[in-house]
Order: sequence, then structure tokens, then C-alpha cells
Amino acid sequence: MQRRAVLGAAALAAAGVRAADDPTGGDPLGSMQWPGLRQQYLAGAPLRFSEAVKVQGPRFADDAMNVPIQVDARALAPLGVERIQVVVDRNPVREVLTYEPLRALPMLAFRIRMEQASPVRAFVKTRDGQWHVGGSWVQAAGGGCTVPGATRADGSWSRTLNQVQARVFDDLIEGSRRLRLRVMHPMDTGLVAGIPAFYIERLELADSAGQPWWRVALHEPVSENPLLTFELPARARGVMLLRGRDNNGNRIEAEVAA
Repeated sequence: MQRRAVLGAAALAAAGVRAADDPTGGDPLGSMQWPGLRQQYLAGAPLRFSEAVKVQGPRFADDAMNVPIQVDARALAPLGVERIQVVVDRNPVREVLTYEPLRALPMLAFRIRMEQASPVRAFVKTRDGQWHVGGSWVQAAGGGCTVPGATRADGSWSRTLNQVQARVFDDLIEGSRRLRLRVMHPMDTGLVAGIPAFYIERLELADSAGQPWWRVALHEPVSENPLLTFELPARARGVMLLRGRDNNGNRIEAEVAA
């Protein structure tokens, strides 16, 4: 489908069709949702579609409740990456997360719920105020946002709520250390009858001096028991503190040995 979208955009250009006449607003992924999405999240701010923002996902997600996504904006690091915002065009809740790398690398991986096949996009804001947009089509079986997770279905979520597992890997990417976190939480979307939205709202990693290394705001489409991967500079050493909360005010605190 991604190939069809690109070919469609090329055909419009070849035919001399003005961007204003293109119902997708010039979107290289050919999504009819793009004009509204751009207005909703960027409100007319300057942007460019850029291959420097890489969004990777499976060609087909056979488990629509756990779709692995990786966003890599390291090519924009010289410009200073302030924020990475991830959205899914066709999800009932579009916004997935917003990541502030701060002292970390502008790259992260996570898993999401998808309701149907859709573009998955990353909006990356650099210090000059420019937004850089990358994305890819992900085919999915569907229904991932409107069914309860496994721990909600069996009732086990309350016994592990907000427990944290963390591990650091060295030398997977030159000059960085990989931090992989799992926070136990049902991450309810609020779209299942009788189950209100219940999800982690924010996480922050800080060093022993209280200085934050990264912040991330999460939303309902993030998968149950979020598994998050970050790339830290090689100098990130020692014990760090993970802090956060969910939308019911439950706190998350854990020491992470980096």
C-alpha cells in the first residue's frame, strides 16, 4: 500500500495537479487523514517530509495489540532534536507518545495497538522550530484498540501494577548504551465496554543529581505492559531513577542501574 501511495503522489505531480487539488495534501503516504492530522497536531507550523526520520514497523502486524515500532531521528541530531511525536492516522486515539530526548539519542522503540491498517508517523521538532515528518504504512489484522489486554481479561494486572524491569546493553550502537524498560500496566484504551481509560501518562529518567536524561508522555495506544527502548550516551553510568505516574495518580518509581 505504501508503494501505491508513492506512485499516486508521483502521478499527480506528473499530471501537473496542484497541491491544493490533492485531497491528501501532498502526503507521500497518500493518507486522506493527513490534512486533518496536520492541522490537529502542527496547526500550520512549517514542516518537511524527510527521509532523515525513519519509522520502521512490520509489513504485516499479525498481533494488532503488540505492533513493534522504531523511530530513528539520529540524522537530525546536529540540528538539536527537541521532541518526537508519534501518531497513527487511522486509530480511534491517534496520539501514541511524545518523546523529549534531552541528553539521550533521538531514537526509541516501543509497541502499540492498531485498530486497522494505517500510516504510523513521527513528527520531529528541531531547535530551529522546523518539523520533520517521517512515516510508513503498517498493515494490521485490526481490532487492537477495542479488546481488553491479557492481564485485564484474567484480572492479574492489579498484582503487578507499575512494577519495573530494566536492563542495559552495551555496544549495540557505537557510542551509546541501550536501556530497555518494561513497566507493568494494563494500558486500557477506554474503548472496551465497562473499562475506562487507564494508562501511564509520563515517565522520566533522571541521574543521581536529579537531572533528567529523557522524558516521555504516553497515551492509550501504547501496548499493555509497555516495553520501551532508549539509546543513552556511553557516558550514562551509575544508578538512575525512573519516575512517572498514570492517569489515576498512581506513582512509578524504580532505580535503574546504568
